[in-house]
Amino acid sequence: MKRVIDLFISLTLLILFSPILVVVSLLVRFKMGAPVLFTQQRPGLHGESFYLYKFRTMKNLQDEHGNQLSDDLRLTKFGEFLRKYSVDEFPQLVNVVKGEMSLVGPRPFLMEYLPLYTKEQMARHNVKPGITGWAQVNGRNALTWEEKFKMDVWYAENHNLLLDLKILTMTAKKVLRKEGISHQGQVTMEKFTGSNEVM
Repeated sequence: MKRVIDLFISLTLLILFSPILVVVSLLVRFKMGAPVLFTQQRPGLHGESFYLYKFRTMKNLQDEHGNQLSDDLRLTKFGEFLRKYSVDEFPQLVNVVKGEMSLVGPRPFLMEYLPLYTKEQMARHNVKPGITGWAQVNGRNALTWEEKFKMDVWYAENHNLLLDLKILTMTAKKVLRKEGISHQGQVTMEKFTGSNEVM
């Protein structure tokens, strides 16, 4: 049933918002150049990798030594707008249609974090990653890494359709209120370096 709901809602949203997605694609191409989409390998169900899709929000700016500049310098005003209203996440509906993600589940972090997880934290990969999740509606990037992991594992152990519907409803409210977008004045969450905390 979860898969049926994922497909129905994702395909419906892609069809309804297709004109907006075309406009956003053109604006990203004009303001930031190619490629329009940001693609990156992320761990999915049981840690298996897949390519996640997002609209680009940053320019590819480098210093004189070829090192990538910090996120706050590369994030554009238009990219900030896309993030504020979570428009940059829309291409992940394609990931949902492909069966790599669900509408609701733990957010897929970076592949490089997998070796750093404790056994308890790895339990977040017992379900498909989601566009939104329990951690996102309870603080999003305002949470610490430990808090996120605890909420992700709790969801993996307690998920059901009623909880998913609750999370989707709460997500809509969070997006409209633009809550939890950044973490302590940063444009993105700081990197996870591991935790000795046992949940």
